[in-house]
Amino acid sequence: MLKKVVLHCLLVVCAASYSQIGGEHTYQFLNLISAPRQAALGGKVLTNVDYDVTQALYNPATINADMDNQLSLNYVSYLGDIGYGTAAYAYTVDRRTQTFHAGVTYINYGTFDGYDEDGNSTGTFSGGETALSLGYATQIGYSDFYFGGNLKLITSKLEEYTSFGAAVDLGVIYIDHTLDFNAALVVRNLGTQITTYAGLQESLPFEVALGLSQKLENVPIRWHVTFENLQQWPIAFSNPSRTSSDLNGNETEEKVGFLAEVIRHTIVGAEIFPEGGFNIRLGYNFRRGEELRVVEQRNFSGIAVGFGLKMNRMRFNYTHAKYTGAANANFFGLQIDLQ
Repeated sequence: MLKKVVLHCLLVVCAASYSQIGGEHTYQFLNLISAPRQAALGGKVLTNVDYDVTQALYNPATINADMDNQLSLNYVSYLGDIGYGTAAYAYTVDRRTQTFHAGVTYINYGTFDGYDEDGNSTGTFSGGETALSLGYATQIGYSDFYFGGNLKLITSKLEEYTSFGAAVDLGVIYIDHTLDFNAALVVRNLGTQITTYAGLQESLPFEVALGLSQKLENVPIRWHVTFENLQQWPIAFSNPSRTSSDLNGNETEEKVGFLAEVIRHTIVGAEIFPEGGFNIRLGYNFRRGEELRVVEQRNFSGIAVGFGLKMNRMRFNYTHAKYTGAANANFFGLQIDLQ
């Protein structure tokens, strides 16, 4: 029984930072943010069209020739022995249209002690999940619109249980070079399990997201706004810990209004000196901030702060953010220009 409980925890542990919509689907690790630049801007930025080869993992329409021969490695040390990260690489065959992208997303749950129903030790076991992706983007005619897609093959092993799945990400982005304004729409994790853990078919964490960004004309700042999980409404639930009571003992549940629902779908971020050798990044995820908020206690939930530093052919990125009530998370990233 204890082993079953531990396995169940493994299935949902990576959904901790996604609270109310977490735990409803399998392969939740696909929604983890591991890139420091993404995390620092609040998560799920969809509109960066530049050297950042990791961006294509979140919106394949952003694949472009500036990513050519760029290798990115990202890692996050999470709770306990849990660690996760991504790797990405792009190669341009033809500088006009032919740039291909490959990526890996993984999570390692560490090692656990196993026991049977009678409490007898069965040794140690581990768990991990990996997704391999291949992406490509193309301009739509001679317009300012670009379309891209990622094909993902997913493997998962939790103790002796294994599963295999496949999914696609589809994205479109509009780029206005005059205003330096980008707008993107992405459909992520559209797919299915091919083989299940124990005969039970589970859905993937399908998501629709909309992103906007613009570099200010006379100020070295690029702002970002992302509206996440547009496929689901409402996204917020009343928090039992915020139930109030009057002198007569009558209890009133927390009420979540329309504006509060809209805010929980919103992520904002800003990058200072976005085109320079040193960048400062700030972000705020309203849903994460609200769901991790503790009554009458300031814990800075939802805030993320990071920076990027270019050194010759390398770029180092770091972000500090609060993703759980138990501990903060540190994001490390290194991008290498292999040209």
